[in-house]
Amino acid sequence: MSQAAFSFRQQTWKRLKKNRGAIAGLVIIGLALLVCLFCYLLAPDATPNADQQTVEIQAKQPGYSQQFLKLPDAGNAGGNWFSQLLSGRASNYRLLPISGYRVDGDSLLVNKYIDADTSVVQYYSIHSLTGGQPALLGTSIINRTYWLGTDKFGRDIFSRLLIGTRVSLAVGLIAVIISLTLGILLGALAGYYRGWVDEVIMWLINVTWSIPTLLLVFAITLALGKGFWQIFIAVGLTMWVSVARLIRGQVMALRDLEYVQAARALGFKDIRIIGRHILPNILGPVMVLAAGNFATAIIVEAGLSFLGIGVQPPQPSWGLMIKENYNFIITHNPMLAIVPGLAIMLLVLAFNLLGNGMRDAFDVKG
Repeated sequence: MSQAAFSFRQQTWKRLKKNRGAIAGLVIIGLALLVCLFCYLLAPDATPNADQQTVEIQAKQPGYSQQFLKLPDAGNAGGNWFSQLLSGRASNYRLLPISGYRVDGDSLLVNKYIDADTSVVQYYSIHSLTGGQPALLGTSIINRTYWLGTDKFGRDIFSRLLIGTRVSLAVGLIAVIISLTLGILLGALAGYYRGWVDEVIMWLINVTWSIPTLLLVFAITLALGKGFWQIFIAVGLTMWVSVARLIRGQVMALRDLEYVQAARALGFKDIRIIGRHILPNILGPVMVLAAGNFATAIIVEAGLSFLGIGVQPPQPSWGLMIKENYNFIITHNPMLAIVPGLAIMLLVLAFNLLGNGMRDAFDVKG
């Protein structure tokens, strides 16, 4: 039995590898997962939520470079390596944009950047800037390049895009886990026991199915409140219906086969028959549906964040980034909204390509 299952997995993987679209989708998802795990190590702005604001350089074009003076701040830059990997590191300095500087005795004279045509002269004590070590003055002047530009608050779009990957993948993962748990449980009970159990569960499925998805998400979100974890639950609770219908149909097709009848004759409990003999044989269609639901969850989360009832600022979310910057589409810098939109499109496309490839790979008749 295990040898046959291993052989089936090998054949499935072999068919999947022949599908270039599925492999491309798998590569994109793998890269997104790496970015999700190490986003704070990859982001130029590693502060929590990449929320380091410099309003003087708001809505700048991709590739914009700016010189800064690092001013000591009372921020807490502590924390171990794991906490920094998980939530970033608070900065112990703030950035002052400058267009030039020169040393004047014990003071540093800087031209504070206001806009392209305006600057203000300011003086700062070198002793205060360097903590009493004037030789370290060079480390107080830095240059930073914003590869994807800055948003209306002067935050680094590239950094927020990287950290926003974590929200999209987390929403998709937890929503799929919730939907699979509910869908498999209710669908298996309805398909195996039939009768009044099937009628009750199908009534619940039909009622839930009749409510528009976005309306149901709104209702759940308003009941649970706005926030990071609430959006996971709201999206997950709206996606279990399609899983339950699929599982019900698959279980009904398998419950009367010979090997299931033999398991009953041997006196196995229903939970063992469902869990060890029926469900493992329908994992293929479930995995295909899970990939599609993952893509749907990403789109729903982006839509909710765009409408203001999903992830809340300052936490970065691709949908929220579009909301904050969509007005720039008709002005001088449309890339501020286009970039997160392209990220959503690319990740959703990757999951759809993978789902289509998995469907073909599990189709042994092909």
